[in-house]
Amino acid sequence: MSQSTAKDPGKPYHLRLPATSANLGPGFDALGLAMALYLTIDARVADAFYIEATGRDADQCARLEDNLILTTYVDVLAVAGVLAPRLHLQIHNEIPLGMGCGSSASALLAGVFLANHFGKLGWAGQQILEEACLREGHPDNVAACYLGGMTASLMSKNSLLTATCGEKLAWGLNLALPSASLATEKARALLPPAYSREDVVANIQSTALLVAAFAQGRGELLRTAMQDRIHQPYRMKACPLLPLLLPLADDPAIVSSKILSPKILGVALSGAGPSVLIITEDARPAALPAIIRQVAGDPSLEVLQTTISGGALGGALEG
Repeated sequence: MSQSTAKDPGKPYHLRLPATSANLGPGFDALGLAMALYLTIDARVADAFYIEATGRDADQCARLEDNLILTTYVDVLAVAGVLAPRLHLQIHNEIPLGMGCGSSASALLAGVFLANHFGKLGWAGQQILEEACLREGHPDNVAACYLGGMTASLMSKNSLLTATCGEKLAWGLNLALPSASLATEKARALLPPAYSREDVVANIQSTALLVAAFAQGRGELLRTAMQDRIHQPYRMKACPLLPLLLPLADDPAIVSSKILSPKILGVALSGAGPSVLIITEDARPAALPAIIRQVAGDPSLEVLQTTISGGALGGALEG
């Protein structure tokens, strides 16, 4: 094993990785959308592992024990036969944890990026992406985090294939966040072991239409294209916001004719939930948070408004 020394500490490293919303309704384990909420990391070699964290869930992000960024970093290098240099991380987090917004994907990808840089592994971008996807177990969130925009991905035993579009679309992304989180493992346990041919065909059709909608910027297709029969119906009980907010895609004026409703293009569970993603024609419509809270019957419901983001590929820069 090799260990960086004081004479060769490695250059500081800067990362900015976006949040992601996977599935987008029918695109189960295949589609992911990068959102302009970021995990930002400045890293340098230090005498001991240390994390300074600000932003959302700062206390949790600052923990050394069971920290997904550090455990991934150390393990990647251990597998490569390299003793991991100790790091000082300055983290600023904007991504909700445990809310279906890709926080684990961004942390895994960060750990692989850091290992490649400080361990001097010399991996190309595709190898970094594939390593993170293998560790996540499915590629949708990681691929979107890495590449940005709306990314379709397919991972087999021998390869990872991706295609990205829609990065420049000016649609608004609005996240309704309940107070309680939901573990991905629990959300997956709610799914049935098999599906009918009718449901599978319906999802294939919707997914194909959804990809075309993002590729061509055709927002009018989203209301139908984001409909799902594979995972959302089975996660309703664990994600109580979903049945309340899904009707917004069909009738955005259901709250009151006195409220000027923004044009809502589509509604879906964000990732495995419990957050709900509402896509609008315009970015950050001022009226929408009040509409969402009224429909949900929760005046204190947190609503984050953001836009489509580029990926981490352009944000991984040496300091």
